[in-house]
Amino acid sequence: MKNLWNSIVSSFKSIKSWSDFATKANLTIEVIRRIILYIIAGIFIMLSLAVGLGMGYVSALTNQVAVPTKQEMKSELQDVNKSTSLYFANNEKVEDLQKDLTGKSVPLSEMSPYLKKAIVSTEDSDFYRHNGVVPKSIFRAIISDVTGIGAQTGGSTLTQQTVKMQMLSSETTWKRKAVEIFLAMRVDKYFTKDEILQDYLNAATFGSNNKGQNIQGVQAAAQGLFDKNAKDLNLAESAFIAGLPQSPSVYTPYTTDGESHGKFKDDYKLGLKRKDVVLYRMYRDKQITESQYNDAKSFDLASDFRKPAKAKTKTIKYGYVYNLLTEQARTILVKRLVKNDGLKYSDVKKDSSLLEKYSEQADTELHNKHYRVESTLNKDLYIAMNEQAQQYKENLGTSHTDNTTDPITGKNVKLTQPVQNGSVLLDNKTGQVLSFVGGVNFKQSQTNHAFYSTRSPGSSIKPLITFAPAIENGLIGSQTMLADFKTKFKNYAPTDYGSTIQNRFVSARETLEESYNIPSVNLYNYIRSQGVDSSKYMSKMGIDLSDKEYSQLGITLGGTSTGVTVLQQASAFSTFANKGVHVNPYVVSKISDPSGKTIYAHKSSKNRVFSKQTSYIIKNMLHGVVTKGTASAVSYESNFSTKNLFGKTGTSNDYRDNWFIGSTDGITLASWIGYDNLARHTYNLSSNSTDINQELWSRMANAVYKQDPEAMNVHKQFKRPDGVTSYKVDKETGTKTGSVKYNGMTAKVNQHTTTSLYYKGHPTSLSYGNFAIGAKSKNYKLFWNNYFGRSNGYGVVTTVGETTKSAEELASENGSGRTSGFSNSTNNSDSSDVTTNTTTSSTTNSRTTNSTTSNGTSETGTGSSGSGSGSSTGSTSTGDSTTSTGDESGLTGDSAGTETGIGGGGATTETIGE
Repeated sequence: MKNLWNSIVSSFKSIKSWSDFATKANLTIEVIRRIILYIIAGIFIMLSLAVGLGMGYVSALTNQVAVPTKQEMKSELQDVNKSTSLYFANNEKVEDLQKDLTGKSVPLSEMSPYLKKAIVSTEDSDFYRHNGVVPKSIFRAIISDVTGIGAQTGGSTLTQQTVKMQMLSSETTWKRKAVEIFLAMRVDKYFTKDEILQDYLNAATFGSNNKGQNIQGVQAAAQGLFDKNAKDLNLAESAFIAGLPQSPSVYTPYTTDGESHGKFKDDYKLGLKRKDVVLYRMYRDKQITESQYNDAKSFDLASDFRKPAKAKTKTIKYGYVYNLLTEQARTILVKRLVKNDGLKYSDVKKDSSLLEKYSEQADTELHNKHYRVESTLNKDLYIAMNEQAQQYKENLGTSHTDNTTDPITGKNVKLTQPVQNGSVLLDNKTGQVLSFVGGVNFKQSQTNHAFYSTRSPGSSIKPLITFAPAIENGLIGSQTMLADFKTKFKNYAPTDYGSTIQNRFVSARETLEESYNIPSVNLYNYIRSQGVDSSKYMSKMGIDLSDKEYSQLGITLGGTSTGVTVLQQASAFSTFANKGVHVNPYVVSKISDPSGKTIYAHKSSKNRVFSKQTSYIIKNMLHGVVTKGTASAVSYESNFSTKNLFGKTGTSNDYRDNWFIGSTDGITLASWIGYDNLARHTYNLSSNSTDINQELWSRMANAVYKQDPEAMNVHKQFKRPDGVTSYKVDKETGTKTGSVKYNGMTAKVNQHTTTSLYYKGHPTSLSYGNFAIGAKSKNYKLFWNNYFGRSNGYGVVTTVGETTKSAEELASENGSGRTSGFSNSTNNSDSSDVTTNTTTSSTTNSRTTNSTTSNGTSETGTGSSGSGSGSSTGSTSTGDSTTSTGDESGLTGDSAGTETGIGGGGATTETIGE
């Protein structure tokens, strides 16, 4: 530019005549003219390019949007003063969600003519002349948005505003704006101006009424502000209401005191000034005369407002169901909104502010649009189970009342904490949640203890995390022996219930039946040493724990740092009833939008976790829990056949949590009881909490059976699949029968036999040692000396630390009713298949066994100190095996029981409410 200027100056300096000057001036003007034309042409090209790109962008965005039909648009536009409806299964209604807005739709004919004119003059003076959008207004809005200049100038027509309120979210993105324009033109094409205006006037929000409630629609505004119908509004009242939509919270004369009671604002002059602006626009548009304008402007509107009043409260009948379905539906809508925006839900969850934004958006839709949420919950079963929980809640334990400080208000309040219950009833085949108990008092605590409260599972986790993986990998059979002697793993020294030690070998079956801890820890330690990763099984069943938790041996006793929900535990346990296949549990089956279109339908997700063979063996073993083990009370408390019932108890440290989970072919019912322990309290259940929880479980199961016996399917036997092999083994070693060398003599060991079930693997041959997992040489020596007649403390229950309870009392507390020896159940199933070849007597202190030695004489062994070296040399064994092909249920029996798992691998999680 500088060179060009210098050139022009030099050119003028060289002028020698007027003709010269005229020539050069004309030339200069021509150059400047061409430059201006080039600039204009360039600007035009750039604008054309920008418009083309913009139109292409808008087209690309709108092409991603499904084009709604006229009926779909009509349903959405008229979906006002309604909220989401929640349903039980079988089309039985739970409740409509409580709306954020209160209102009632009325036709345009029942609205004041002043009101219609006021809205059009104020919000969209070209309403009756445009086709849904005004290009110049959109362009002005875009410039304002980009530059920030003139941001108060709106670019949306009444049609666009209606579309935004009723058909779109409130997000402010270019995509939403483009879709808004597209839909506005489509709405204008299919509906009359009066229909659109009517929809707008019924859908718009108008601040608060005299009760402090948010209002929607002009009818609610007229009644809430002036105590009259919309058709009876005068000009001043109409102008006031028409001015509210621009900023309802600013212009409304009312606010709330926070307790459902309205009150006047200290200053509501802004609303009155806004009314005058509306009147002026009506006068400017010649909708009213100057006289009408002046009269309405001077009208004493303040004295016309209604006096503040208190809003009526609504009682929700099924509080836990209402909250659960609302929360589940919100999550489903959030995922849908996230997907529509091209994002991943897993990424959004990591951004709390973004997740909150989508949650608020979903919540707004649920409370202000007429979605239909259908659930799997059976109303009759839900009522039946909850009635039992209510009738029995006083027996669950002591309710504690203390003074504490409310963390929100800072006030001193009384806090009552009863024993809570969380229960879940699952359909094993489909994963449907048929019923649940969320708690014992919804008014007192809205925490859903079935779905959202995470607790230590106690010993109920043993078959899931330890025994099933061990069987699946061929490491044990049902009668494999596990050591129950004093042991220590670095700083962790587990004990059985009541800090006891059995001091004997215990079969895998009996370990589960009596819920012994030390054998379980020994087995978990063993399978880890064999490279078995329990996490891959647990995660497939919907339970995700940390690597640190899996590395701690106490995890097999429920020692988690995070805990599990009742739903998770019930769902995982149902895997066994479902032949090793886990089906993801669900409670929301379908969601429809206001037009009736299905926007969500549950898709079943199944995972093979364990083989059919492993699942059968576990079911067979866990049946003993309810016939003669820690849950034997269920057998006589149930009003239905328990021949095909299996289950597992669980108790965490210090009786903090108590569980019972039971399954038939049809259903799995899990029940947990415990305290919430709010305000850092550490209340524990009573020592007989297992008996209490089993009675509650039985009451609920009886109610379910009475209501729907087909759902439980209690008479369906569990078919024994091919591949489960039965081996005849020695009952005291879990090995094949045979001979063993003891003190220089060979003795036959075949006095008691039983059946051991295997999938993969097989029982080992009899030997002096190496037949019990977790055993040490001194344990084997103690066993054999006792086996051959020495009274040496084998099988005598000892207690670690000080206690005032006898061994018999501790055993009774556990529910076994005995401290040593074998089950005396006469069950004819695999769970107690015993063949006695000679007479044997056993007591707490000693056992005398007649054994045939190699020289044909009867001799009582004495043994000596040492490690029993050479004990396995020269041993022989025999054994019978049977591979199944038929049906076996393996079911019957009764006695009583409870148990406490002494977890040592982690802390029990306490939920402090929601």
